[in-house]
Amino acid sequence: MILFFSPKKDSDPQRLSEALSDRFGQAVFIERRSEVSKDFVCDVWKTDRTFPREELVYLRQELQRFRKIDLIQISSFLKDAALFCFDMDSTLIKEEVIDELARYAGVYEEVAQVTKEAMEGNLNFHEALHKRCSYLKDLPVSIFDDLYFKLHPNYGVPELFQELRKKNAKTAVFSGGFSDILERFKQEYSIDEVRANYLDRAGDKLLGTVSGTVVDKNIKRDSLLELQSRFQMRKENIVAVGDGANDQLMLEAAGIGIGFHAKDGLKANISNWIDFASMDVLLYLFEE
Repeated sequence: MILFFSPKKDSDPQRLSEALSDRFGQAVFIERRSEVSKDFVCDVWKTDRTFPREELVYLRQELQRFRKIDLIQISSFLKDAALFCFDMDSTLIKEEVIDELARYAGVYEEVAQVTKEAMEGNLNFHEALHKRCSYLKDLPVSIFDDLYFKLHPNYGVPELFQELRKKNAKTAVFSGGFSDILERFKQEYSIDEVRANYLDRAGDKLLGTVSGTVVDKNIKRDSLLELQSRFQMRKENIVAVGDGANDQLMLEAAGIGIGFHAKDGLKANISNWIDFASMDVLLYLFEE
């Protein structure tokens, strides 16, 4: 089946049904789901057909010519206990924490250059992380208290976690960012499991190094699989959400993998992503 997310003020299920009917040469019936998002509605096409990625991309492009609409394809709604796994930076929050730390340290341009080199393929993820962290040397550890309260959750994130707790869903965040920020986020939103990189320190100063296992794309996937085993979750009841290429393996390991405000490198390799809707539309994944 396919779920369509539209802003309430620009929602027209009849027009959507007509557009789909014209596109596929058959009558397409759309069902409106009960509203669980503050600003977005969900219409469902309960088709038994599974569409290949190329056709979903084309359908998305056609529909977005006229309005801001997102779509994702799922095989079934979530019925039992569910596990939601998220990336952190640019997914749950608007910012990239490493960039914000670099601004504090006055080395934003230097860190941005390393990021550019990594995106161009001149540095791998591990090399880029260690090089960027080296610029953070001598920052006070207290910087994380100031920075955390200046970060902005993406729209719909607080509402999503509030409702997931009510549904007894398990939640996890696997971040290529830093544990100092993620532990604060865990406390605020009652996240079950988190994993991130640890910045070394001596006294109240950062050393500019990272210790322990670096959280990369493989660790994110393996962490999801570990929780699947621990919580005895069926794959179809696991949802993974991220925005970058280092989230792809995690998304592939889930029953429902979704890019959220995803970068082009990730979009090129997945079928489901959200460009416009708020994070709380994920609540529409549950059976009514």
